[in-house]
Amino acid sequence: MSDPSPRRRLMSPLTRRILLINLGAPIALVLAFFYLDQFRLSLIDTRLTALRYEAGLIAGALGESAISPSEFSPTLEPELARQLLRRLSAQSSARSRLFDADGEMIADSRLLLAAGRGVVTRQLPPPNIDTPWEQALIRLYDEINALFMTTLNLPKYVELPFTHANDYPEARGALIGEENEQLRDLPDGRIMLSVAVPVQGLRKVLGALLLNVDSAELDARVREERLGVLKVFAAVLGFTVLASLYLAGVIVRPIHRLAEAAERIRAAKGRIAHLSLPDYSHREDEIGDLSSVLRAMTSALSQRLDAIERFAADVSHEIKNPLTSLRSAMETFLRTEKPELRARLLAVMQDDVRRMDRLITDISGASRLDAELARSEARPLDIAAMLQSVVETYTARLSETGPKIELRCIEPGPYLAIGFEGQLGQVVRNLIDNAISFSPPNGSIVVTVKREPRHVMFSVADEGPGIPADNLESIFERFYSERPASEAFGLHSGLGLSIARQVVQSLGGDIHAENRDDGRTGARFMVRLPL
Repeated sequence: MSDPSPRRRLMSPLTRRILLINLGAPIALVLAFFYLDQFRLSLIDTRLTALRYEAGLIAGALGESAISPSEFSPTLEPELARQLLRRLSAQSSARSRLFDADGEMIADSRLLLAAGRGVVTRQLPPPNIDTPWEQALIRLYDEINALFMTTLNLPKYVELPFTHANDYPEARGALIGEENEQLRDLPDGRIMLSVAVPVQGLRKVLGALLLNVDSAELDARVREERLGVLKVFAAVLGFTVLASLYLAGVIVRPIHRLAEAAERIRAAKGRIAHLSLPDYSHREDEIGDLSSVLRAMTSALSQRLDAIERFAADVSHEIKNPLTSLRSAMETFLRTEKPELRARLLAVMQDDVRRMDRLITDISGASRLDAELARSEARPLDIAAMLQSVVETYTARLSETGPKIELRCIEPGPYLAIGFEGQLGQVVRNLIDNAISFSPPNGSIVVTVKREPRHVMFSVADEGPGIPADNLESIFERFYSERPASEAFGLHSGLGLSIARQVVQSLGGDIHAENRDDGRTGARFMVRLPL
């Protein structure tokens, strides 16, 4: 059997669940942002479009200005093409290479720009020193990006010492008049973007222009955007953790305190009346409801245990009386030889045995009542029909000199209430038996049923001597018995009215006694049951 005591851990399972649920959404959003990589791909598409436009402008300028004056067979003038390409490529970040019609490279902007530049001295900006927090964020970005960066399965880019148009399929296609583009992987993880367009003059392909640019600028933009997202995510993450811990404290800590208090009550060896649960009833939420219900349950349990203790003491007292009488009669019976005295003693012992049998039977029924009420299912019940059935049963068996029982319905039925048919029938029989025992010969017992705004009320009234005003409440106590002088001793255990109250109160109803005020003597028992 597992230990029912509350868990003692650094972080409770419920707190972990709250954290995981609250952190799941932002973490999934950031991981999806890295995994899908749509922003980076869209930037690559945009850069390729711009590169094609730039290549078209340069190729058009070369086709117009860098060709030989021959009217019938124009060709590219290498020196003029180099000068023009150097001037056109000066403001571009792309590398431009020009191939003639045979595929031989005649110009490379990287070499042209390097050769045409002098030594320029300028003040460098101060180094950008990142804070430790920013450095940690950058390292985190690099690790996540390495895990989730989209793999395009591109061919590798190889830089050759002597470049020919045949080394690049896009340049080879440009020599036959086609515009082509190609993506290649660089060793450091970047991407090389290539666009090749034909250089035409007088409708003749004179060469091919190849533009290359790596994705360093694009990756920097992507990295900047993602680092911005990560900074926002870090702030949201911190807020989410703090909010989750606060929420867990608001929910988990009260539940944990309630569980610890419940464990103390479970482990208590004696009375639990002095033990109490934390009071969160001021909270207008489910925790407050739970606290109120648990406190009410503990109070009811304490009252039930007290009632069991009192019941056990009452049972012991009630059984001890006939046992004492029986033992005394037996001892006297064994010492006497007089036939008349022995006969009286035998009669006393028989009465004591009958009284004990009656006590044990009623005590057993009272002990089973709680279990029966817990197992029984309350359902709509026509109270008038139930009363009619019970009254007919008594009318059939009462003698001609006995009291007459009458059922009065104040208005047409049905009189529906929620109840247990068997247990409510026992309540009615107990009340009628009590009324019969106090009624004079040829007396009248009136059973009345009527509706009230929220209840169905029925009453049993007799024409007996009535009930002393001081005993109107005590008659419902266990083993209380005040019987008529004419009744044989030991026929009643004093549990009937106590059982009746227990059944009625379990249904949310009420039962009480009063003396008649209609000009006649007698008692009236009134029972109210919720509609």
